[in-house]
Amino acid sequence: MKIQHKLLNFSKLIKYFPPRNKQAHKGDFGYVVVIGGNKSMVGAPILAAQAAYRVGAGIVKVLTHPDHAVLPSLVCPEIQAEGIERVEQLNHALRRASVIVLGPGLGQDKWAKMLFQAVLKNTLPLVIDADALRLLAKTKHVRDNWVLTPHAGEAAALLGLNVLEINAEREKATLALQARYGGVAVLKGYPSLIANKDLSYCAQGNPGMATAGMGDVLSGVIGGLLAQGLAPVLAAQLGVVLHAKAGDSAAKVGGERGMIASDLFPFLRRDNNSK
Repeated sequence: MKIQHKLLNFSKLIKYFPPRNKQAHKGDFGYVVVIGGNKSMVGAPILAAQAAYRVGAGIVKVLTHPDHAVLPSLVCPEIQAEGIERVEQLNHALRRASVIVLGPGLGQDKWAKMLFQAVLKNTLPLVIDADALRLLAKTKHVRDNWVLTPHAGEAAALLGLNVLEINAEREKATLALQARYGGVAVLKGYPSLIANKDLSYCAQGNPGMATAGMGDVLSGVIGGLLAQGLAPVLAAQLGVVLHAKAGDSAAKVGGERGMIASDLFPFLRRDNNSK
């Protein structure tokens, strides 16, 4: 039986963004904390943090490996950053957070597992991406207030399947992810699929986006939308479309070949201001 799914409409989704009050301040638009950036992988949380800012988050902080804790703020001065060595530090750093993005460049070593286990004890809304998904696959956690953003390989790990099985029945796999883990499941690829109670898909996007860091940008986009008060399913749907549209806009300007993840930033800002 063919699974029913709906096409996401950007012009309808963007209307869920209310106009900003002239007396607004940064605290009105959420505090995103991005957790990741193990040794040699600090670029991933930096990309996610910048993406969260570009869709309108008020404050973004990166919690990363102590070896390079100064780098996020050097790359982007607007990003707050802190090196984390102990769970107590992590919990203190999360005291003002409204949303957590967990996984970009996290790794799967002892340090990564410490952060993963501590974050899952927190009740804040979560975006789970990258290495955190592979750690999640080894648990039985279920939550309503998270968004999972796997590619086919990560989805295979989460469901105990192989990549060929995921790609052969992508709609079924997306629904299975949501049923097993709760919340909202986003299966990245073409087309990207989003499952909550219903299944929807995004028709935008192009193969130029098949490059390192694109998933980190998406996780930051969704986190930034959650921080501004969108429900998880709306943040996932609008985030996927914004991300894909930005990739298409970048391709129109410079072509698909040679596109990098940060090329999306100016278009993310432009499109999330369009009505």
